Amino acid sequence: MRERQGLDPTDIRILSAVQKHGQLSKTRLAEIVNLSATPCWARLNRLRAAGYIRGYHADIALERVVDATRVVVMVSLTHHRRADFDRFEKYVGSVDEIITCVATGGGIDYVLTVVTPGLSDFQAVMDNLLSADLSIDRYMTYFATRLIKAEQPNIAKLAARGGR
Repeated sequence: MRERQGLDPTDIRILSAVQKHGQLSKTRLAEIVNLSATPCWARLNRLRAAGYIRGYHADIALERVVDATRVVVMVSLTHHRRADFDRFEKYVGSVDEIITCVATGGGIDYVLTVVTPGLSDFQAVMDNLLSADLSIDRYMTYFATRLIKAEQPNIAKLAARGGR
């Protein structure tokens, strides 16, 4: 049985394995997925080529490296034209300190997570954002005191429920 995006259960197991473990040897991936090595590797290469895997990343314990300030910012734009959204999103994509940006519906337009070395650095990011002619109507900031959970979604669980 094929899943919605042209992925079968074996593809989902492969994606789940690389999401959880990162880059794996051909043998280890085949063991986890319960498929022989050559067909498993061929599927992985097909998934990469099709754009299902954007890259491999390490989950760094940031708090052990640096004492950083994490701020959640909710932003509403003055106008809701495609050009305004495009301009805002392009700008946000160019700012390293903005680590996530989610477009939302219902009251606010975007939720950003900003990580900087300190409060004055955060203020500089916001000053630049506000002076960049992005049609920002209002924004609200929430300073994070602790990161409780930050994980990727369980692909296998989502795919299983999405197939109903």
